[in-house]
Amino acid sequence: MSQLLSSPSNIWLTGASSGIGEALVHELAGAGHKLIVTGRRQEPLDELLQTFPNQIAAAAADTTSKNDLQGVKSQLDHFGDLDMVILNAGTCEYLEVADYNSDVIANNVTTNVIGTARCLDVALPALRATRAKGKPATLVIVSSSAWWFPFGRAEGYGASKAALTYFAQSLRADLAAEGIRVVVVSPGFVKTPLTDRNDFPMPFIISAGDAARRIRTGLEKDRNEIAFPKRFTWSLKLLAALPQGVIDRMAASMARKTDH
Repeated sequence: MSQLLSSPSNIWLTGASSGIGEALVHELAGAGHKLIVTGRRQEPLDELLQTFPNQIAAAAADTTSKNDLQGVKSQLDHFGDLDMVILNAGTCEYLEVADYNSDVIANNVTTNVIGTARCLDVALPALRATRAKGKPATLVIVSSSAWWFPFGRAEGYGASKAALTYFAQSLRADLAAEGIRVVVVSPGFVKTPLTDRNDFPMPFIISAGDAARRIRTGLEKDRNEIAFPKRFTWSLKLLAALPQGVIDRMAASMARKTDH
């Protein structure tokens, strides 16, 4: 199979208004690709449009809204056949177990899982149309490495990312016969407006620009799984290989203590 992004591509990117998504716009547009960029807020999308006026088309939408996504659908062929979809929109809300609220779980799942799934209502037909012309088509889903270890307060976020990864890998199996490639991206800690709210140490944290470069490099190297930074992801994999009792004790020792 030819390398992904080996020639100028037309890409739909969600979660483009900040963080990894915004950095990906600069990384990919800077490499000559054209992007339809989606985010909830119009203003940051307009700023990207001013920076790359001939390579960006803005399509503001809430990815959890079917109505919004139907509005995006008509714009996916703005630059021609859609070669790649990068579903990056997501959120991270932590659970304070002393004040347990199931809304925290629902918010994570709705944005990270349901929002991604709803994007495929409009993305899959576009990718299938590209494949029908004998051209490569790629779906990229940005998950996380956080769910590999049961971190305290991450019940909602970790569960949503575990579900998202399973969803992506199952899609990879189902779409293989159609020739639509599915890539899963699993970052560690990346400095973004979301992680700026964290009040705990974040080992091996990298910049959003560094994350975007690693994603582009992984796609150019035809990787189906892109996980970074290696020191962090390999550490989590080693921890996950320990006996469950050891994992449970470690996770409990790391969890915050409450008055309850």
